[in-house]
Formats: sequence, C-alpha cells, structure tokens
Amino acid sequence: MDELTDAQIITRVLKGETALYRPLVVRYQSRLFAMVRGMVRDDDDAKDIVQMAFVKAYQSLSSFRIDSSFYTWIYRIAMNLAIDHTRKNKRRKTSSFEEAVASRDEDGTLSEQHMDDNPARELQRKELRERIYGALDELTEDMREVVLLREVEGLSYKEIADVMGIPEGTVMSRLFYARKKLQARLGASSDA
Repeated sequence: MDELTDAQIITRVLKGETALYRPLVVRYQSRLFAMVRGMVRDDDDAKDIVQMAFVKAYQSLSSFRIDSSFYTWIYRIAMNLAIDHTRKNKRRKTSSFEEAVASRDEDGTLSEQHMDDNPARELQRKELRERIYGALDELTEDMREVVLLREVEGLSYKEIADVMGIPEGTVMSRLFYARKKLQARLGASSDA
C-alpha cells in the first residue's frame, strides 16, 4: 500500500474497498498525534481526538476533493476537534512533554542523546518542558497552532496557510508575534 497515493487509496475506498482506509490511518496517525498532543497536553485525549478525526474523515470521505491533500484535510479535522476539546476543558495539564516530538531520528526512533538516564539531565529537561509548555499556554490557539505546524511539523508558510485556510501573510504575522511572546516569556522565566 505504500506505493499507492492518498488519492488512489481514497478512490478505491469510495468504490467499496473500505479496508484500504487503514493504510491512510497508519500513514498519518503519528504525525496527527504529535500535533494534537501539542494542543491538548494529554496522551489519552490526543489518541481519542485523532481516532475521532479519522472516523469523521471516513464518514465524510465522499466530500473530500481528490485533487486536495488528504493530510491537510485530516489535519484540519483533527485540529478543529482539538480546539473544541481545549475550549471545553479550560484547565490544561502541562505534565509530560512528548519526547518523541523533539527527538525523533529520520527513521522515527528516539535519538540516543534523549535516552540518557542521567538524573540531572532529566531534571533539566523536565524544567525546560514545563517552561516551554507554560509559554505555549500563554499563546492564543491560533498562534500555538502556527508554532506547532512550523517548529514541530516543519511545514512551509504556504503549507501552513493551506492547512489553516488563511493567507501566508497572516501565517508570517502570527508566527512573528508568537515567537516574540515565547522569547519574552522564556527569557523572563530563565532570569527568575
């Protein structure tokens, strides 16, 4: 199935080969999980939201435009669900940072430097995670989403604009102000 494009898979699913939807889930679930996890801060909630996104996408697959990017479409569904979840649960948890988001090698495994059992290093990482999440929590949802798409997913301004359905200039502006706020917050907390 790896050799089939998203459009080919979707076309076949729509023709009745429903089992072919699974490769799309496998192809994108970890990327979606990382992004949703960055928004909701809870592994279980993130898993549920990603699952709901795939179910919702499957139910609406007939409305998907084949010439569009499936990842952009499913990402938007997942992010809307994450935003709804965040709004419903105003209290946010800033517990465990998904180490894998920041430290995966190209093959998807955790890099060795992040698997060190050094207690002092782990404490430093924990403190840094808490500072970063604290700073991210102070951003608006739109700014947080832009930062996650750019810094975690590595998307270009154009790709972010497509995913979020906003002009590239708005992406650049939000990213500029988000980075400025993060620098101020992280700079201030390191001085304390």
